[in-house]
Amino acid sequence: MPPTAEPHPLGHQPGSHTLGPHVVGLRVVVRRLLRGETGPTGGPAFTDVLGTCRRWADGLCVLEREDGTVVEVRVADIVSGKPVPPRPSVRHRVGVGEAERHTASLWPGLEVEPLGEWVLRSDPSPVGRLVKRANSCLAVGDPGLPPDAAAAAVRAFYAARDRPALVHVEPGSAPHAALLDQGWREVPGGAAYLLLASTARALRRAREVAAADEVDLTGTGTGTGVTVSVRSAAGAEAARGAAALDGDWLGVHRLHVDPSERRRGLATAVLAALLEWGAEQGATTAWLHVETQNAAALALYERLGFAVHHEMTYLTA
Repeated sequence: MPPTAEPHPLGHQPGSHTLGPHVVGLRVVVRRLLRGETGPTGGPAFTDVLGTCRRWADGLCVLEREDGTVVEVRVADIVSGKPVPPRPSVRHRVGVGEAERHTASLWPGLEVEPLGEWVLRSDPSPVGRLVKRANSCLAVGDPGLPPDAAAAAVRAFYAARDRPALVHVEPGSAPHAALLDQGWREVPGGAAYLLLASTARALRRAREVAAADEVDLTGTGTGTGVTVSVRSAAGAEAARGAAALDGDWLGVHRLHVDPSERRRGLATAVLAALLEWGAEQGATTAWLHVETQNAAALALYERLGFAVHHEMTYLTA
């Protein structure tokens, strides 16, 4: 007769759960039997282990907890288990409002006025076109007023400054729904993601993706901001970018490559220079906005370690 599997103390057979060698490298939660121990009700005792599966072989499941400790679990003692999503990084646990408020650093002279948890923003000295982020109300959280009164306060603030009334809002949020109910409409092409990354990790990856040609970067910086540019052989500006510091958050913006100079790695070279400057200033988190439809930019930033934190869009009265 063929050999039979050793019976599990609770009647379960090893392998009756959904775990196995396929979860190596994944974050999993495992419930295991504590042999020889009694639970609070007098029955068998169990405990849960959460960690990354590092090895599944020779009848053992080896898990590494977040604190670095390693736990070996006999497969025969596993009662249940399943893969679980990766734990969000600390920087991804911040709220939408907190993340978006770091964007004010891009405009040092920005006029801001609170409206409850909302923030009215206006750039008193715009250069060129009006930038929507700098001239819109960040509508995240509770404005402290009924929806109609809050909307009226936004319209009054921007009317006094001869600006169109705009709100910057998270799609699907309570403020978004309330303003739509009052007749506000989305601005076409205004949807964008806020992406976050570890400054050190993004810099390391950017350095690994070397530019196809040698590039001559020039930059001018202060204690809170820096601008980097690349000149073509003819002396024209081939690429540029800027960054601003807010505490240990580095905001990257105005990244642009001339169409005739693309596919040379210039965007990555400029981004690497901005990230290097930020790291030297003590920045640990890098962020940027990118339009949701800009697939090429999203692919570039994803390769460098940036991940979507949330989506924002604009509404106009």
